[in-house]
Amino acid sequence: MRKYIGELGLTIVAIIWGSGFVASAVALDHFTPYQILAIRFLIGVILLGLVFFKKLKHIKKSTIIKGSVIGIFLYLAFALQTVGLVYTTPSKNAFLTAVNVVIVPLIAFFIYKRKMDKYELMGALMAIIGVGVLSLKLSVGVNFGDFLTLLCAVGFAFHIFYTAQFVKDEDPVLLTVIQMAAATVLGFIVVLFKGETHFAASFEGVSAVLYLGVFSTTIAFLLQTVAQKFVSETNAAIILSTEAFWGMVFSVIILSEVLTFKMIIGAILILVAIIISETKLKFIRKKSYKEAV
Repeated sequence: MRKYIGELGLTIVAIIWGSGFVASAVALDHFTPYQILAIRFLIGVILLGLVFFKKLKHIKKSTIIKGSVIGIFLYLAFALQTVGLVYTTPSKNAFLTAVNVVIVPLIAFFIYKRKMDKYELMGALMAIIGVGVLSLKLSVGVNFGDFLTLLCAVGFAFHIFYTAQFVKDEDPVLLTVIQMAAATVLGFIVVLFKGETHFAASFEGVSAVLYLGVFSTTIAFLLQTVAQKFVSETNAAIILSTEAFWGMVFSVIILSEVLTFKMIIGAILILVAIIISETKLKFIRKKSYKEAV
């Protein structure tokens, strides 16, 4: 039962992140990418700190260390994704970011010698194909932006993997507060280093950043950390990859993007990926066994 609650939580996270594509597009008209990252993480740490102030009194050294580690991975992944977008197309950026779905089980295998679940791996590969069909436009060649985005995918993969590891022994709320704090510190260091200290406030821009800070950051990452306590890291990565699907849904609804046949095929492939990883095709295997008998 807790597994299904965790999966529902991660699905809500993917929906929130999907809606965040629209908010990001609006925010980028008013702030630089690095300003947006710093502000959204700052909003996250302030809100979480106010809500869970009493919990912070009992924070452990191990929580601070582990939260800082995933906070660093989180910021680096977002920063690499942002810089990568300068040199590559949005569709390739979205696709290559989603490669983290395949990297997560590889981390478990190579670093922790954990046996790969063939159905989870099959689901991960199917998800990456689905995201590719959904978001990728035909273009050849690999450029610097693609390389940076691949590094971003590695960063997100490590973030998902270590969140799953650390949340087993740590309070997920405190872990989220610390990762937000670490990402905020890194965010403002980068803003200061780049000299982007001038913030032009407008209602539209502030509203978009507030949405990203409250929903896409505070609520989403808190929900992700708590939910990953009950879901395997590979399954978590597959469910979170549906962010691309929800991004498409919100783009069609809010930005009036035209729904194409390619988008529908991509969405079906992602759905099949989740079914494979969740059911491990037991319903087919049971049917085959009965027929054999």
